[in-house]
Amino acid sequence: MDIRKQVKEVIINNGGIAKSADFVAAGIRAADVVNLCNAGILSRVRHGYYEITEKSEVSEEQLLATLVPKGIVCVESALFHYGYSDFAPRKWSIAVPRSMSRTKLNVDVLALQPYYVQAELYDLGKTTDNFNGVVLPVYDRERTICDCFKYRAKLDNEIFNKALNAYANDTEKNLSNLSAYAKKLRVYKKVTELMEVLLNG
Repeated sequence: MDIRKQVKEVIINNGGIAKSADFVAAGIRAADVVNLCNAGILSRVRHGYYEITEKSEVSEEQLLATLVPKGIVCVESALFHYGYSDFAPRKWSIAVPRSMSRTKLNVDVLALQPYYVQAELYDLGKTTDNFNGVVLPVYDRERTICDCFKYRAKLDNEIFNKALNAYANDTEKNLSNLSAYAKKLRVYKKVTELMEVLLNG
């Protein structure tokens, strides 16, 4: 089989992005991968990750799932996902463990806004959901609202206020989870004061 066809097959079988190890497993030499990059047939997405250069059909969601598997969609991106914000963020807001190396987030093909989270709070409220056909980890509604208080200084006033109002009117909200998370994230007083006004207003 033609090496180009073989490489293409490996990439397609891996959802549009293949790792060096995937090529090795298919019996393709590293030198061939380098030659295909030099010929403009393959593009390096990040160290050790490749895609086919022709107009990439790989969605941002698929790139995120492959390149930052530990990332959890959070804050602005989660607000948009739940319909609490009309503003489609230009960058993907993702929570990553505080211990994660910053170089792992040097991804040229994706605009990322990382939030470094300490280990004991990293999995709090973590769930998964469908993003344009790709299942990604995302913080649930309650964790997302608590994070709005935690990262208040980074958020636009309009986004913050709209998100809280949208949450207050959401039939799927879980106030006992909100209260439990707020205590762990040390934003309990602020959350309860504001939510009481919105819910009883």
